[in-house]
Amino acid sequence: MEQTVSIDIVFSKQGQLRFISHLDLLRLFSRACRRAGLPVVLSKGYSPKLKIKIKRALKLGIESRNEEAEFLTDGSVSLREFRTRFQKQLPQGLKIEKVK
Repeated sequence: MEQTVSIDIVFSKQGQLRFISHLDLLRLFSRACRRAGLPVVLSKGYSPKLKIKIKRALKLGIESRNEEAEFLTDGSVSLREFRTRFQKQLPQGLKIEKVK
């Protein structure tokens, strides 16, 4: 059985990205993880997806700080490397504040 490690991030969503929906934000995170080559674990089943969970869904048009998301990884990447590689793939308006 493979070992999975949960990486929690705290991020802010501001500017024009306040108009992005919750589902689109999940897709954006998935694409950014793939482009960055991050080892996020896939779900099982017919249509596997990256295991990413955003703690709270925001209403459309609201800027926010201190939003939380959880990524399940295979444990082969450090927190610093995860943050650096992931932030490079995110558009302006999404900023990673903390990684734990």
